[in-house]
Amino acid sequence: MMDVFCYKNSHLFAEDVPVSVLEKKYGTPLYIYSSKGLRNNYYSYADALKDIPHLICYGMKANSNLSVLSILAKLGSGFDIVSGGELARVKKAGGDTSRIVFSGVGKQEEEIATALEAGIFAFNVESIAEIELIEYVAKYQGMKAPISVRTNPDVDPKTHPYISTGLAANKFGIPDNEVMDIYERLASSAHLEIKGIDCHIGSQIIDTEPLLQALDQLIKRIDLLKASGIKLSHIDIGGGLGVPYKNQSTPDTRKYLHDVKKRLGKRKLKLVLEPGRSIAASAGIFLTKIILKKSNGTHNFIVVDGAMNDFVRPSLYGAWQEIIEVEKKITGTKKLVDVVGPICETGDFLGKNRLINAEANDLLAIKHAGAYGFIMASNYNTRARCAEVMVDGHKHYLVRAREKLEALWEHEFIIPQ
Repeated sequence: MMDVFCYKNSHLFAEDVPVSVLEKKYGTPLYIYSSKGLRNNYYSYADALKDIPHLICYGMKANSNLSVLSILAKLGSGFDIVSGGELARVKKAGGDTSRIVFSGVGKQEEEIATALEAGIFAFNVESIAEIELIEYVAKYQGMKAPISVRTNPDVDPKTHPYISTGLAANKFGIPDNEVMDIYERLASSAHLEIKGIDCHIGSQIIDTEPLLQALDQLIKRIDLLKASGIKLSHIDIGGGLGVPYKNQSTPDTRKYLHDVKKRLGKRKLKLVLEPGRSIAASAGIFLTKIILKKSNGTHNFIVVDGAMNDFVRPSLYGAWQEIIEVEKKITGTKKLVDVVGPICETGDFLGKNRLINAEANDLLAIKHAGAYGFIMASNYNTRARCAEVMVDGHKHYLVRAREKLEALWEHEFIIPQ
């Protein structure tokens, strides 16, 4: 699939727009998204599943900008949410609430009530305590809550421990040996409706074998449930496919889904997926400007105006993401540098030991920044959050204005003295 951020005559473009033009209009730091990239990534799933009943629920915790959600909603995407706030964003973006799955271990009473009123597709439940709370709310509202049980298969996804969710030590899901009792509990309730079964073992998964191993366990459980008289209407296999942050060999979506369909066979189940990173990551870059260069004798540093409050993945996860020059230079040589921000933390870096040929006021871009970028931004060091822009062919739109400093203390008050 062609990269929507590519060089033309040594200049980096976002679709048909020079990135330098976007910097001049919107400033830096800046997140730049590609509508074409979002569509291409969504269709990589939709096209592979067009021959079977399916529902693609974009994992919106990866990037919940309203324009991102709106583009996907118009393609027919559903949404995987984990909070009442995310549900409100789907509504604001024009998404179909009947195509929402509500995940997460700590759904609150008010969130459950709002989701029921919105008519969501299913709650992915993760504990008996949660089931009891949903049942209580549904009974109070005189409704039946659609339920899918999230199982924990104790499968190692071979990813970063912070984004592993399918091991017994993780907080997510219900142990497989308790699943049958849970479904029997659901079947006895007048206010809970059994819909499906769910599994999500982690994120940024490069090898699909753990995903297929977890699927095999789900299928065995489905067949056992059917034999006991409990019939499901869908199977939710989660998301988790990785992206090539460091020239990794990432999964072929079509082949993976072919393997999934082959395992499902002739079982009459709607297939639900929750891709997030694999839809949003490559559809975005993070743009930053070089403030200055410095050396301490052993290390060379490029200090940029973007920082860990804007883009925290390198600091939080030790994540490696490709950093490229916006304008490729004909003269000069690449030097080994650490790309760091202005925040007063040694952990404030965007990349270490990178070969870069650039000077003060030049622009750098971090690739695959469309997921877990702005969504995790903060105001640490009293820094205003940056702007977001969407490119569509030769057009570009401001989709989030740069935060003003005054907004940072808008909800604070000085006590009388």
